[in-house]
Amino acid sequence: PQHSSAASDVYKRQRVDKLMPLVLREAAASEQPAVIVRRIITLLEAIEKRTNYLSLLLENRRALTHLIRLADASPWIITFLSRHPVLLDELLDARTLYSPPDRHTLREELRLRMAKMPADDLEYQMEALCIFQQVNTLKVAAADITEALPLMKVSDHLSDLAEIILDHVIDLCWNHLNRRHGTPKARIDNAPCSKGFAVIAYGKLGGLELGYGSDLDLVFIHAGIPGQTSSSQNPIENSQFYARLGQRVIHILTANTSAGKIYEIDMRLRPSGSSGILVSQFESFAAYQSQDAWTWEHQALLRARAITGDAGLIQWFESTRKEILTRTRNPQTLKQEVADMRQRMRKELLINDPGTFDIKQGRGGIVDIEFLIQYLILRHAHRFPELVTYSDNVRQIRSLEESGILDETTAYLLRRAYLVYRATTHRLNLKEEVSTLPNETYQDLRRRVRAVWDTYLN
Repeated sequence: PQHSSAASDVYKRQRVDKLMPLVLREAAASEQPAVIVRRIITLLEAIEKRTNYLSLLLENRRALTHLIRLADASPWIITFLSRHPVLLDELLDARTLYSPPDRHTLREELRLRMAKMPADDLEYQMEALCIFQQVNTLKVAAADITEALPLMKVSDHLSDLAEIILDHVIDLCWNHLNRRHGTPKARIDNAPCSKGFAVIAYGKLGGLELGYGSDLDLVFIHAGIPGQTSSSQNPIENSQFYARLGQRVIHILTANTSAGKIYEIDMRLRPSGSSGILVSQFESFAAYQSQDAWTWEHQALLRARAITGDAGLIQWFESTRKEILTRTRNPQTLKQEVADMRQRMRKELLINDPGTFDIKQGRGGIVDIEFLIQYLILRHAHRFPELVTYSDNVRQIRSLEESGILDETTAYLLRRAYLVYRATTHRLNLKEEVSTLPNETYQDLRRRVRAVWDTYLN
């Protein structure tokens, strides 16, 4: 065994020794060869025990060329490949590497992939889902850093990927529980519905701004009625069925497999936060939002959208969301609560360094723009219900302009500032750099955003 191990080490060293001159030659043609070489060495250190990947790069010069190109553009993508070396196979085909599939194609590819999986091996299915997520994230990132995709399309592709995986996971969990316990009974306004379960996306997924490595902020609701599932042998309470469904969905998405985990999930925006039940009965959800929710929770609801589940329950959520968000509010109370929450966030999250500008939390930054938009919509939605149609910031700004609440100049300023900040943050993330900049950065833009803030919220 020792002789075998030593021979293996020699073989690996030979592979690396042959590969490095090729790396140096490819990197020399770039503007930052030393940086690229350091990044590639980081990757080689991660995969050196996997001689098949070393051979792949040695025997496929195009794959190495693509790897150098990606390393030149982003250290993040090299870190991603180092964690998931199985993705190096994707470098072999440039036709698919830089062209992420559309939503329909993505859904069909997942269906075909999962149809080949053994139905009774959940761990194998979870691993396959994880690799599917990673492969398609890599394709989006490759298209992104080579500027084949604009930022808004990057978020759209990542959101589509998350929603399609969620849709599949819910079906997987539903079928498992259905076989064990039968079908739960669910009704909305005395009308029966099929599954009676829906997923609401908040935050970045809700606002169609998902990035690489973003958590999924989710809330689960159900329409189960009192009583038990239809099984004659192992029935459980309908509410218990939905609780187990939610738990199983989270387990599949977040459990570590040999390929990693699919997503990080954050459920803290559900009614009553971390202390609340995991899957809310839909009428209880509505009652909480109507009677107990804080203003900041209605701000969060502005960024929420139903992304998968029972069609009747999705329609109910959209109607309920609109009804809650278009209520008349006391202008002074609303202004005070929004301003107080912003001050609290800044105190807790902003690192006070006079020499830097925090793009997200700094004055005149991203969160100031988001709070401005949310305040104006909650302030005026009772007169202009169309303001709550969209969950993303860009279209919400456009709605405020179309309703006459913001003039054209101010709307353009907020939209431009928001997109500039987002693009900058995105580039910094791909470079694995923090979202803080020298204090002189974007000073005029920040000053003008602060002036709008002072007009409405001071």
